[in-house]
Amino acid sequence: MTLISKLNSKSKITKNELLILIKDEAVEIDIEKIMKATIFLREDAKFMQSPYREDYIERFSKAFFVRIINVKSDTSDYKGYVNIDKLMDFLESLNKLLSAANSEDEECFLKIAGIIATYTTFIKEESIHPVGTKFPGGLQLEYSNGKYLCPVKEKQLNNPSALCRFCVSIQDKNV
Repeated sequence: MTLISKLNSKSKITKNELLILIKDEAVEIDIEKIMKATIFLREDAKFMQSPYREDYIERFSKAFFVRIINVKSDTSDYKGYVNIDKLMDFLESLNKLLSAANSEDEECFLKIAGIIATYTTFIKEESIHPVGTKFPGGLQLEYSNGKYLCPVKEKQLNNPSALCRFCVSIQDKNV
């Protein structure tokens, strides 16, 4: 993502300014890139158990398409500033993942995921994964009492390829 170069000289940024920047990134995402990301999802999920695998692929493919459209068409006025240090840490982590991508399909997946995660985390202050996302064991991400409850957050915090540490969700204590 080219966001990091645009933000290096900034000491603070509003949510609206960040939205403009990620909209510029989202313009480059077309149906072909979404299809490439879906191909990567299918390959990445090939060892998951069915029917979880099919649900995972369908839910994420749909979420990518819908959320990219949401980014491109969002005209809301967001109040407040973004935590620039957390955003820069997030973007540096994302750039490391991008530089290690093994295929164009994986690169498309990571670019789309990066745009969506930036949008949901830093602008909307929502969970990166959509509510209802299913995880192995029949667990799913829920929204309750104004909080996003993730059943796997704690297990993913030390995973270098997961963006979970930046997500606004909290560990579901019932899991």
